[in-house]
Amino acid sequence: QALLPLHPVAVRCREAQLEVTVLRDLFGTGRPVRAAELSLGPASCPPVAQNPARGSVTFVAALHECGSTLRVTPDSLIYSTILSYTPTPSGHLPIVRATPAVVPIECHYPRKSNVSGGAVQPTWAPFGSTLAAEERLRFSLRLMSEDWSAERLSSGFQLGEILRFQADVTSEGHVPLRLFVDDCVATANPDRNSSPRYALIELGGCLVDGRTGDTTSAFVAPRPRPESLRFVVDAFKFSGDNGNLVYITCHLRVSPAAQAPNPWNKACSFDKASGLWAPLEGTGDICSCCETGSCPLPG
Repeated sequence: QALLPLHPVAVRCREAQLEVTVLRDLFGTGRPVRAAELSLGPASCPPVAQNPARGSVTFVAALHECGSTLRVTPDSLIYSTILSYTPTPSGHLPIVRATPAVVPIECHYPRKSNVSGGAVQPTWAPFGSTLAAEERLRFSLRLMSEDWSAERLSSGFQLGEILRFQADVTSEGHVPLRLFVDDCVATANPDRNSSPRYALIELGGCLVDGRTGDTTSAFVAPRPRPESLRFVVDAFKFSGDNGNLVYITCHLRVSPAAQAPNPWNKACSFDKASGLWAPLEGTGDICSCCETGSCPLPG
């Protein structure tokens, strides 16, 4: 949809993401809103680009990002989100001169045909095949040998040793994927919500165990391939627990391999030398939320 004064919001629904372009003269009054007052989705994602010549801002997000929701009907997949305008006071004045606004946004995809906003790249499988393949994603989490060449034959460890984990995903005919570990928790029994409970990875990819004491826990670079992810954890046991078993439960997730890592899709380790969080891959401050504890939730 072209941007017109009476239609200041344009949406393009692509194969794996949506693009929203907004005229800053949102209400057609000749008074442009500030870009910082516009956000996408319940997660309040900021715009990724501005065009001063056109007086517009652009949001780009994967279909599952920014808090969007998915509704499935017999004929369609419908991804829903919102564009929000939240005016803020000017300077130190305790007043605002604008009214908040919310614009609902939906992307509809037929369940039984191909979907394309343009030419389909050769790496994509037909949409119908992709839907079927989504049901055949196979995730695994294995303890590996010291040289990572094979799965470790024993699951027994002594304190002071290092646990080497490798997470993988395999699929048939799916678009190339990148694997992430959103969270891992250790418990003294199979119930991940039981007590005692210790978080190794949380906040959507922050390896928080590496921040404690003199541990060396971290994600391992480089990845063997986008659909694999390695990390190491110093062996431990629960204080006061006379048992010899520790159960580790992890939540694994994938995103399109072509999509750059971001605050929703990340693998972050704590660098004790610098006292900062560092991403396994990606640029910028995608790991800064690991320090504040306010990471956006993956979609």
